Amino acid sequence: MDKSMMGDLDNLPEEDKLRMSAMIDQLQIRDSLRMYNSLVERCFNDCVDSFKHKNLQKQEESCVNRCAEKFLKHSMRVGMRFAELNQGAATQD
Repeated sequence: MDKSMMGDLDNLPEEDKLRMSAMIDQLQIRDSLRMYNSLVERCFNDCVDSFKHKNLQKQEESCVNRCAEKFLKHSMRVGMRFAELNQGAATQD
């Protein structure tokens, strides 16, 4: 878990800190799984055209690779932007 998230929890009893830490970890795992599932669903729907073959065709495979790369780059950029905005908000307080 990110240590910056624990900053506001310093005043809680140790048992509550552990419980909150576990809940935050669970939320992070859930969000990661949602992102992965969204990636798989979107790229599959956009790239896979038929089920005639056991394996992906070359054009389907390259489409999936491009789709996944774009999705991950976009997600990283959005995450960096949120971090920039959070850092700016923290310095204004």
